Amino acid sequence: MQKFGIGQGATRVEDKRLTTGQGRYIDDINLEGQARAVFLRSPHAHAKIVAIDTEAALSLPGVLGIYTVADLKADGIGDVPCLAPVKNQDESSCVMPPRPALAAGRVRHVGDAVAMIVAETAMQAQDAAEAVWVEYEALPAVVETDKAMSAGVAQVWEQAPENRCFNWGTGDAAATTEAMNDAAHIVELELINNRVVPTSIETRGAIATVEPETGRLVLHVSCQGVHIMRRILATAIFDVAEADIHVLCDDVGGGFGMKIFVFPEYVSLLYAARKLQRPIKWISERNEAFVSDSHGRDHVTRMQLALDKDAGILGLKVNTTANLGAYLSNFAPFVATAAGVGMLVGCYKIPCAHVQVSGVFTNTTPVDAYRGAGRPEAIYAIERLLDVTAYDLGLSPVEIRQRNFIPAQAMPYQTSLGATYDSGEFQKNLDDALEMSRWHDFEVRREAARARGKLRGIGIASYIEQCAGGAPEQARLEVGGDGQVTLYIGTQSNGQGHETAFRQIISERLGLTFEEITIVTGDSDRITSGGGTMGSRSVPVGGAAINAAAFKLIEKAKEKAAELMESAVADIEFEAGEYRIVGTDRTQSFQSVAQAAAPADGGASFDESETFAPTTSTYPNGTHICELEIDMGTGTVEVVDYSVVDDFGKAINPLLLKGQVHGGIAQGLGQALLECCMYEPESGQLLSATFMDYTMPRADDLPSIRFKRNEVPCTTNPLGIKGAGEAGAIGAPPAIINAVVNALAEFGVRHVDMPVRSAQLWQIIQAQ
Repeated sequence: MQKFGIGQGATRVEDKRLTTGQGRYIDDINLEGQARAVFLRSPHAHAKIVAIDTEAALSLPGVLGIYTVADLKADGIGDVPCLAPVKNQDESSCVMPPRPALAAGRVRHVGDAVAMIVAETAMQAQDAAEAVWVEYEALPAVVETDKAMSAGVAQVWEQAPENRCFNWGTGDAAATTEAMNDAAHIVELELINNRVVPTSIETRGAIATVEPETGRLVLHVSCQGVHIMRRILATAIFDVAEADIHVLCDDVGGGFGMKIFVFPEYVSLLYAARKLQRPIKWISERNEAFVSDSHGRDHVTRMQLALDKDAGILGLKVNTTANLGAYLSNFAPFVATAAGVGMLVGCYKIPCAHVQVSGVFTNTTPVDAYRGAGRPEAIYAIERLLDVTAYDLGLSPVEIRQRNFIPAQAMPYQTSLGATYDSGEFQKNLDDALEMSRWHDFEVRREAARARGKLRGIGIASYIEQCAGGAPEQARLEVGGDGQVTLYIGTQSNGQGHETAFRQIISERLGLTFEEITIVTGDSDRITSGGGTMGSRSVPVGGAAINAAAFKLIEKAKEKAAELMESAVADIEFEAGEYRIVGTDRTQSFQSVAQAAAPADGGASFDESETFAPTTSTYPNGTHICELEIDMGTGTVEVVDYSVVDDFGKAINPLLLKGQVHGGIAQGLGQALLECCMYEPESGQLLSATFMDYTMPRADDLPSIRFKRNEVPCTTNPLGIKGAGEAGAIGAPPAIINAVVNALAEFGVRHVDMPVRSAQLWQIIQAQ
């Protein structure tokens, strides 16, 4: 019997089920009479659809139907919406072109779905897809972010001149200009935050069906939250009440932001299921995932930093071009703007800042949230700029940060871009990381590496991020007559360990063992509401709701306990799973109270719900230090040492936190050194569309990671906790690139862009 409370490093209870093949993923689900769907996708980045001929395909064995956008429009099916438009700097609206579930009139990126084929088997559907004849008229394409607004390039949408979706801004332009004019030093840097593909282990998939008794649409889907999925499908696409759509989700094999969204395939599946009155299943193949899953990042940023004669920062000016792809995904404009831009000032006293973001359309797969959603882009920018500033001014990376850190005694601190940091000890994080990494002995290790033909480098990144805010979360605790507790909550685990963390909170409050607690998620019928898992919010927001519901439950059950012990409610206290009359040894266990309260009809003894609505975000922060070596003969990079100090506030489970940090660092390393999402400029073809070309990080790409927590409780969260799920992916890329540049310092290298490739480094070394 496991009994672990808040702060204990409990191992994950879900792992036994998942590692012994007892998980239930979308491909494990098969409904009676289900058909299979395949999507016919565009081989062109940009082309007119002249004609589609389905006659031959429809005559093939097993084919049940072939659908195009004309079918969907004829039946009034709405487009996939963008839910996060932004205003231009002149307060006009951004350009929001339609995104039908199947391409209308022209295709705008390789992989754009043109038709859906439904057949008895997946193989029959694939055969039929190959028999559909589509006549295309190829058009010029644009795929490069920094060239999207250039004169004479292809236009993705007629209503978006210069391919501009929006021109958004924030901050104080006048004060920033004045700071630039008064500066003793101005440091400039242009950098690329490269596009990445989420590549979750479990590809996207869904099964659509119709309830025969009610006619309701039902969607089984691998996602990050069933309620947002239901709301979009009902209100924006099918024009029905939310209750008329039932969304279910079981285990999810990774999401990283990508599985938040309503994708066109889900709309087409539901439409066809309703037309055919049969369940229809689709599981994405890996090759189509590369061209149809939402991508992440893809920014080109130009920065200016104004400093006084003592290297104190006076102001920051940032101009970013953000690639949105061919269509607006559900939250794409928000991710490129308000989601992360506020973090561009990082951990530093920056009196004024002005940021402009141009969102551009290109003939590429749509871009949306990917682990960190805007904050990794912002922290990478400011941390690279700080290192370049140190290089230009002849300071150490440590000194430039120490001169400009926000001091702990200044908390709460309102930044020039509008965020209010409630807590944080940035200098302590750095000091601890310097000690743990043996920073001051680095030159000895550099010389030893040089004797072995290696260039050794070390890099710092001090990060802060904004997370665990947003939508409210509700937790419902239902107590059975045997004292067993069932939690109903709307967040959706994608592998983070929610089943363990949530049990720990309940165990702490109610004194129950893990075996006495059941977790129910992923069912829009059984769970009233839910914000889903995103923005490192499940435990800070969902956990706070659980905590509040538990206290409410304790008070409700206290009435029954008082009745059992023939005492006034005011004389009853609760601790460690027992009700007690104050000052006596008379007790009743939580289970015995639940048994006494059980109704004769076998219903719940108690059923209490509570909602937590965060009024502000939390601000986890920390310092990463990476040490690596570059082989002078080949340019190959090996990360040889890694230290990280994080402040996540109070920890529910330190072991889970450590795992989240390790996983995030691995993804950050992937972006920095390995993952190259490359389009051919002339044709718009994705050149890295398989794992043979798109290199994923592996275990031997990382060293053992030193990890330390500085526990500074969050003052704006009831549990004192700060989000932790994305932090590793935020701090790792700048730490790694800073280390690469440090290794190349003797060659006068000031900056290299991600992903750093061995051929690129070899050329730099050979040129010297």
